[in-house]
Amino acid sequence: MNTTPDIKLLRIFATVARHQGFAKAQQELNLTLPAISTYMGQLEEQLGFKLCERGRGGFALTPKGELILAEALHLLGAVDGFGAYAASVNGDLSGSLKLGVLDATVTDHSLPLRDAIGEFCQRYPAVHLSLLVRNPFELQEGVLHSELDMAVGFFPSRTPGLVFQPLHREQQWLYCSDRHPLFNARHITEPLVRSLSVVRRSYWSQSELSKHGFARSAATVDSMEAQLILILSGGYVGYLPEHYAQPWVDKGQLRVLLPAAFGYQSPFALATRRGRNRELPIQAMRSLLLGQLGVKKG
Repeated sequence: MNTTPDIKLLRIFATVARHQGFAKAQQELNLTLPAISTYMGQLEEQLGFKLCERGRGGFALTPKGELILAEALHLLGAVDGFGAYAASVNGDLSGSLKLGVLDATVTDHSLPLRDAIGEFCQRYPAVHLSLLVRNPFELQEGVLHSELDMAVGFFPSRTPGLVFQPLHREQQWLYCSDRHPLFNARHITEPLVRSLSVVRRSYWSQSELSKHGFARSAATVDSMEAQLILILSGGYVGYLPEHYAQPWVDKGQLRVLLPAAFGYQSPFALATRRGRNRELPIQAMRSLLLGQLGVKKG
């Protein structure tokens, strides 16, 4: 390769790879399919090799494309970080902040995310804020590859290269609904509960499920709302955050099962990529969130 690839071309490549195809990347790039194809061809010509296969067989990165994508994401993250840092040195807080969060946090009054966001938008109106709901794995991947600037959630396993600031602990209970046979039962044993059809979260490993006392699951969901629907159906039991389930408990539609045996707490944390904490938008949101929680900065 005789020349360094154009940053614009690398951004187009990263977007195409994230969307797994030219057509799916059109809306975000605001480009026609022929234009995207032309830009990708230019990048491949500059590099001297093919980055992806596209055609009837579908879209797929080549082995060299996978390697270039990893380096491109690292480079683009550094470029974006430099731009934000330069703006902060100039005293001009603008640009964008992409914040990821775990679903079903809106009812969690122990996590004052809405208060921190409200104060942030008042102080820094020129910053465009994007709030995206993702599962723990997607949140960490997003932060690692600079598709997200920071993320708030519970991370059962932690990705190297990220920094985690503890926030608070979310109480989880095992619930059944008023349609379930155990809802009105007086004598419930642990072996009986372990034999029930339980809902598993898609990001739970088998070891995570076993840790909570269940050998296997009978259903899988990718959101807390889906979890709640299956529990309310009466066919399953499952875990929910206490704050999220409380309205249905108050209405007499959900019951906690053996809290001493099956309750647990999820440690929430703020995840950022190592080396990016000096960027002013990230610093500002981090400080506001920790300030609302009364947490000492780590």
